[in-house]
Amino acid sequence: MPGEQDRPTVLFVEDEEAILEPFSAALDRAGFEVVAAKSATQAIESFGNAEPDFVLLDLTLPDGDGRDVCLEIRNHSDVPILMLTARGTETDRVVGLELGADDYVVKPFSSREVISRMRAILRRTGLTGRETRPYSFGGLEIDFGARKVTLDGEDLILSRKEFDLLAALAREAGEVVTREDLIARVWDVNWFGSTKTLDVHIRALRKKLGDSATDSKFIHTVRGVGFRLSASEAGES
Repeated sequence: MPGEQDRPTVLFVEDEEAILEPFSAALDRAGFEVVAAKSATQAIESFGNAEPDFVLLDLTLPDGDGRDVCLEIRNHSDVPILMLTARGTETDRVVGLELGADDYVVKPFSSREVISRMRAILRRTGLTGRETRPYSFGGLEIDFGARKVTLDGEDLILSRKEFDLLAALAREAGEVVTREDLIARVWDVNWFGSTKTLDVHIRALRKKLGDSATDSKFIHTVRGVGFRLSASEAGES
């Protein structure tokens, strides 16, 4: 849940005081509530206590590897995670993303760059609080702020990526959203993986909505371009 006065809570896992203190101050000035942790053990404990909206995670910690912390968090939550590390190889980046991180920044970095990336992730995951009007069509209801989806009054259990895809399509309801745009919004503008990932998530989302590639009430394929979600009702509230 958002922090006090709608300030998103950030769990900042970093053992170097020279980075932790000034960057925590920058996060505070940028409108974030900061919970600091200096070890892997403290990070897991603080995550359970604070229930943060975002995690900034250093990979080199005095009592373990930040990648293990990422994996532990992912076992319980889909909260956005941005990894901070001195390990800058392509392999390190791929491993971090495959473990469930949303982004990966190599040290040294500027607070402006990291905060900008954080805000971009929060926009993609719908946690900025800017969008409150729900989408409604044919029994499908999407509450952007609560990240809740119902179909014919029944709650749908969606993964974070599935919700983000549905929300991205709903924000442009009735319009075609290109495959490239969906990947940029839901994964990352610099995503270098296979576009088959998008197809897998679309298929899973369609299945939960009762759609299929040949018989779709909600998500329609525009061949060679992208996807379109049926337009919302005029009585959208």
